[in-house]
Amino acid sequence: MSADFLQNLFGLDGQTAVVIGGTGVLGGALATGLAQAGAHAIVAGRNADRGEKRVAEIQKLGGRASYLPVDVTFRSSIEELLAAAVKAQGRVDMLVNGAGINSASRYFDVKDEDWDRVLASNLTAVHWGCQVFGRHMAELPEGGSILNIASVTAHLPLSKVFAYSASKAAVVSLTQNVAREFAPLKVRVNALCPGFFPAEQNRAILDEQRTASILSQTPLARFGEPPELAAAAILLLSRRAGSFITGASFYVDGGFTAMRF
Repeated sequence: MSADFLQNLFGLDGQTAVVIGGTGVLGGALATGLAQAGAHAIVAGRNADRGEKRVAEIQKLGGRASYLPVDVTFRSSIEELLAAAVKAQGRVDMLVNGAGINSASRYFDVKDEDWDRVLASNLTAVHWGCQVFGRHMAELPEGGSILNIASVTAHLPLSKVFAYSASKAAVVSLTQNVAREFAPLKVRVNALCPGFFPAEQNRAILDEQRTASILSQTPLARFGEPPELAAAAILLLSRRAGSFITGASFYVDGGFTAMRF
């Protein structure tokens, strides 16, 4: 298999990818992977220090990247992010809706403010991202691609992540509906569903007992490493390799979902 063949299918040269949540562990890994595939990765998030650190790491690897601030709890901030990205790069070809938070507790202990906070960041922000960036992409001759980050918990009940699971299930549904709406506009929309990747939003629930339970039900018997998400993201976002993929939920979970009957 030639390098030219792979480059033609998966190369992202000359394109711009905005990764909302790129200051986090998983979002940062996706931004790094997209940059290594040739895109200019815009690392977007609230923490400028972490954003600039991720940009420096990408540049050290030979990729192109920059940081832009965004607070996904405000639609206006997402609109400002798009405007800044277009001003800097001329256009945005790809969007990763990757911001996400969790609130771990028993169901009877779920507080209204925590429920609202999780759904605002994990669902409403995804809706705003699809609307704001999708309108821009619909005006591009080649269209564009949106990748929403969901989770295996969108389909499987897990304790202590009620708001998180509900938000991710809604992201899958939203992805399917928006994909149908955007298809005539040449804008593809897919969902990436990671399994268990230790990150900021789930460390509080990964105690020894829960970790043992998860690994016993994961055929590969380990947690995922953040860079392992990048290949799937490149496939789904690529306008050539992923050209016939829209409305899909793509699992990267070490076989976890295959173990549930």
